[in-house]
Amino acid sequence: MTSDAPVLQMRSIRKEYFGTPVLKGIDLSIRRGEIHALLGENGAGKSTLMNILFGMPVIRSTGGFEGEVLVDGKPIKINSPSDAMSLGIGMVHQEFMLIPGFTIFENIKLNRERLRDTLLGKVLGSRLELLDIPAMRKDARADLDHVELSVDEAAFVGGLPVGHMQFVEIARELDKTDLRVLVFDEPTAVLTEGEAETLLGTMRRLADEGLAILFITHRLDEVMKVAETVTILRDGEKVASGPRAETSVEEIAERMVGRELSGSKRDPATMSGEEVILSMKDLHVSMPGEDVHGVDLELKKGEILGIGGLAGQGKIGIANGLMGLFPAKGEVIVKGTPLRLGAPSDSLAARMAFVSEDRRGVGLLLDESIEMNIAIPAIQIRHRFLKLDWLGPLAWIDRKHVREHALDMIERLSIRCVGPAQIVRRLSGGNQQKICLARALSLDPQILLVSEPTRGIDVGAKELVLDWLVRMNREQGMAILMTSSELGDLRSLCHRIAIVSEGKVAGILPPDAPDVKFGLLLTGKAV
Repeated sequence: MTSDAPVLQMRSIRKEYFGTPVLKGIDLSIRRGEIHALLGENGAGKSTLMNILFGMPVIRSTGGFEGEVLVDGKPIKINSPSDAMSLGIGMVHQEFMLIPGFTIFENIKLNRERLRDTLLGKVLGSRLELLDIPAMRKDARADLDHVELSVDEAAFVGGLPVGHMQFVEIARELDKTDLRVLVFDEPTAVLTEGEAETLLGTMRRLADEGLAILFITHRLDEVMKVAETVTILRDGEKVASGPRAETSVEEIAERMVGRELSGSKRDPATMSGEEVILSMKDLHVSMPGEDVHGVDLELKKGEILGIGGLAGQGKIGIANGLMGLFPAKGEVIVKGTPLRLGAPSDSLAARMAFVSEDRRGVGLLLDESIEMNIAIPAIQIRHRFLKLDWLGPLAWIDRKHVREHALDMIERLSIRCVGPAQIVRRLSGGNQQKICLARALSLDPQILLVSEPTRGIDVGAKELVLDWLVRMNREQGMAILMTSSELGDLRSLCHRIAIVSEGKVAGILPPDAPDVKFGLLLTGKAV
């Protein structure tokens, strides 16, 4: 039931950060009942545009913006997130905004609590009213049913699978009254294929009910499934906007990055024979939601070995166990020497480095600068970037060396930022991922474990990250163990791909094996 009249318009939006233009006259219009895809590389301006729409403090604190926002054709001022919510604008954020220690219904009803009268309340005022728990649970149950999530609304959010958390986020937004526009920011980035299909169906149903949906994603196949309109940003400018039916995945991708994307990056000649540099025998890892139950696997010198599999089958647990982040047992040998499991310091001493799948929770110091994020692991572990390092604890950081190294990494990895002193929290997801990679490479590893390197980043950033991994493999002979939910990425990069199912290796295939073989292994069937 798409309407011709726009419910939300953003006209001639311009924004600068410290003299650097990041939005250059953006126009955006969303109609009632429409799913409108907003696409672009990380750093293209999508996040800044959404910060303006939601009245985020960072916009005011950096000088505001030019242009106007209209709701139902009327110019409005949005000075805070509460202003946006009062206008019926909601957002499902890429990073979860849930409180783990609260129940699901408490998270859904937070700041919209239902109250019931008490005798004292009637006499002394509303401050002595009580929470109406049954009514709040009933509301939450209806919201959860709306997104087809059959989980107990009284369950605590902490410990829920990430897919469930995403649907709880959506249910919380649907609980708001007079919701007219709902922004989905990378909603399927942490979902399994089945969960993603359910979410897309939910989006379609909500649009049919009259909700205007702004869909920010990097998964272009999903755009082709559900979006009616596509708007593409590049370097702060709108480069295209029109009906989804009149474009293609290939055209969208090229408009996003402004260049033709490359194909396979594999180069089998980079492998240095059959020498095994890392061996796992009967590896078990106790990682919630990603348990490993007896993996036998070998990484060869100069090899890029891929680890794939469905969510929750154990693929993520392997690298986390090898780095000592979760309890593990079994036999692991690195360059002929047994590795003590459960000891991150031993893994690092064995010249292993790790890029975690959880870049914000594990990989980065969000409130530190780019340059210190890149340097700190090397300072602590390799004693790099120090003056008079022979003094041990009395040595001090060589700030000039740190700055020079950061500038080199910014250039080599094409990190889009104001400068090396910029706080990492303010960067886009793709640029944060590049900093995680720079941190790991600063350790000068011989073995790089990289987990979900392209999760939640756009196609342009993905190309740069994958190209850099290939470059490290080719130029430095670095052995890479790459874990990814994106089978296409693994097939474009890896020499061999191990598929994990139910915590074990279901099989190992060459990247050019038929699709059907990968499909069978993903479901746990032998080929």
